[in-house]
Amino acid sequence: MLIKDIYDVVVIGAGPSGLAAAIEAKKAGARDVLVIERDVELGGILLQCIHNGFGLQTFKEDLPGPEYAQRYINEARAIGVEFLLDTMVMDVTPQKRLFLSSQQYGYFALDARAIVLAMGCRERTRAQVRIPGMRPNGVYTAGTAQRWVNVEGYMPGKNFVILGSGDIGMIMARRLTFEGAKVSRVLEIQSYLSGLSRNYVQCLQDWDIPLQLQHTIKRVIGKNRVEAIESVAVDERWNFIPGTEEIVPCDTLLLSVGLIPENELSKKAGVLLDPVTGGPFVDERFQTNVPGIFAAGNVVHVYDLVDYVSIAGDTAGMNAAKYALTESQSEVDYIPVKAGRNVRYVVPHKLDRRALQRGDVQLQLRVTKPIEEDVWLEVRDENKSIVRRSERYARPGEMVTILLKPSMADAVREAISLTVDVYPKAEA
Repeated sequence: MLIKDIYDVVVIGAGPSGLAAAIEAKKAGARDVLVIERDVELGGILLQCIHNGFGLQTFKEDLPGPEYAQRYINEARAIGVEFLLDTMVMDVTPQKRLFLSSQQYGYFALDARAIVLAMGCRERTRAQVRIPGMRPNGVYTAGTAQRWVNVEGYMPGKNFVILGSGDIGMIMARRLTFEGAKVSRVLEIQSYLSGLSRNYVQCLQDWDIPLQLQHTIKRVIGKNRVEAIESVAVDERWNFIPGTEEIVPCDTLLLSVGLIPENELSKKAGVLLDPVTGGPFVDERFQTNVPGIFAAGNVVHVYDLVDYVSIAGDTAGMNAAKYALTESQSEVDYIPVKAGRNVRYVVPHKLDRRALQRGDVQLQLRVTKPIEEDVWLEVRDENKSIVRRSERYARPGEMVTILLKPSMADAVREAISLTVDVYPKAEA
């Protein structure tokens, strides 16, 4: 492959958001589109997600992860997207210069007219959640176990306890049961599920795997290999409740305790990060504070469905191509978008006042606590309501979407700021 000095659009990451961004950038007129991937294969995390549940929004089909990825890979190759595999991006500058390293090409640099950050996210480890006790073998993240079982054909243990009710952990509880292992229980420190309700039903309830809410691990027991964990109930402030300790024998502990957007490169490029999401501040185009640098997918905030990751990639890729073709943009007057009542965060963080003149805009958010009754989702300017719609419930493990339509353009254009609230109808 002949590496060019400059590309219209460079996409970092070949997972669902990166592939979608590259395809849309090419369709939007970008001539040279390059995807850089540190792995030896395209597809990202989807390659180890052999369960179904992918593509219901995008393809109106129920697909396993590798097949979902392959459809994007086939399309990207067919329209002329270029790929650099087994290549690490070492640095990115605000001027959109990238420094890379690979076994084939060594250390080299190239420039981009626009960049899409699509590095995805990583799992929290034992050190990050500070689980006390011994340090034996047999403590893994759920994603590591998923890779071993589904790709490498290796079972990491026989008797499991899973900490955290994240989606990967619940899916692995079912997968390990398929392979003949025993999953003793899933512990969750919160008083509510942190993953999708459908995964709780299909992966835990259907297989009689117990879920203990408001429980965590007090210590790990074992010298060379995990022999047991000591579980304990916690109060609303996560303090241990004396007398609730229980020794649970196991040889493997899996951690499904949250995901962190991969933004080391973003910081090097001068991109500002939201301390709540861990991802970049973005506008409705998924452009960051650095002109010409866009971000999409789990690098911005952690999604619940891969289809929405791909849709975000579409938007970022299309707008990256538009920027690359002009290498400039007109002055933008932004409206801040704020998290209000019972809302943890909202993406995008700001809107162009003229955004609704170009079409619909989606606001995506997560709530801080579950509301298991009819709720209002409301977007307001100070005390003036712009849009309000109802949902049956709102849960932290499930992303909430509010659609702003062109009919609201005048109200949004005149707004001082937009605040998003989620509250029970009974409190209206």
